[in-house]
Amino acid sequence: MNHAHEARCLLRAHRYGALSTLSQKFDGFPFGSITPYLVDHDGSLIILISTLAEHTRNIQQDPRVSLICHNQRDPHIQTQGRVTLLGYAQLIEDKGEAGKRYLRYFPEAQAYFDMHDFHFYRIQPHAIRYIGGFGRIHWVQMPHYAIPNAAELAQQEDDEIAKLNTQPHILKSLLKHHYDLASDAPVAIGVDCDGMDIGSDGQVWRVNFENPTTA
Repeated sequence: MNHAHEARCLLRAHRYGALSTLSQKFDGFPFGSITPYLVDHDGSLIILISTLAEHTRNIQQDPRVSLICHNQRDPHIQTQGRVTLLGYAQLIEDKGEAGKRYLRYFPEAQAYFDMHDFHFYRIQPHAIRYIGGFGRIHWVQMPHYAIPNAAELAQQEDDEIAKLNTQPHILKSLLKHHYDLASDAPVAIGVDCDGMDIGSDGQVWRVNFENPTTA
């Protein structure tokens, strides 16, 4: 893996991060909040936030944000992998289209999705700092992070999920191999260029490909 691919895989493996916005109320001071996020096919981040939230008001004033995520299963906080993504947050006009994929990953967000004051924002990456462990610290080369065929992969995802869910033995085998997890009813919930996500017992388990797929 190159650094861009490693950073993207780490982002995809986790479900929430610390979002920092520029405070409208306190003259641009960084304002941090914990926010669930989903990595879209193109590597951008999708967040669902309320117009009443402080971070949303800040974004409406200044779209520059950052989000840091870390390996949430690793107790060694100083040496674990982490990614800080700097970008621009933009309102997604088509709430229904964004919600279709988002709610597969966060079904518990259905109540928020149904509220009129919650909207999706896309964080378009501008710069990424990747720490892969002790001494492995890099600014990612953004052209390497980009996924040129993201739109085509997004169109294929529903079909790929449907195929995988007709073969639960494959999903069971993957969970056993990667996590030593015995699952009775695993479900594929997402497929992207870097791997797939499998839902089991209320959790999402990430299985990465060895190399990104191009078709």
